[in-house]
Amino acid sequence: MKYFTLILTLLSINLVQKTEKLTGRYNYLIEDNNSYLQKDKITFNDSVFAFDNKYLPKGKISYGNVILLDNFINTDLIISIPKDQIKKDTIPFFMHDKQSSAANYLDEVVGKGILIRIK
Repeated sequence: MKYFTLILTLLSINLVQKTEKLTGRYNYLIEDNNSYLQKDKITFNDSVFAFDNKYLPKGKISYGNVILLDNFINTDLIISIPKDQIKKDTIPFFMHDKQSSAANYLDEVVGKGILIRIK
């Protein structure tokens, strides 16, 4: 009986847990002089993303306290997204330069924008 209760408890915990991952297609807009300019469309699939422009490389997504998009447009640019924002249809993001003079390049924001879900 103890084992049966333990198995039921573990199964219920696994069913309740949800992993929050970026999925779907989004319009990619960059803020420029207090207005947003649409650049491209991005497709997110679990731990990778790809631009609709086939000449741009695919990138990878790192999940943690902050979601990081690596290899965004070039190898020096990284995007950070607050984890609590990924369930929304409009997701703000911040751009960081890996070649920054700051001790932690994620502390220095070089640009920002938004991702808007395409339904």
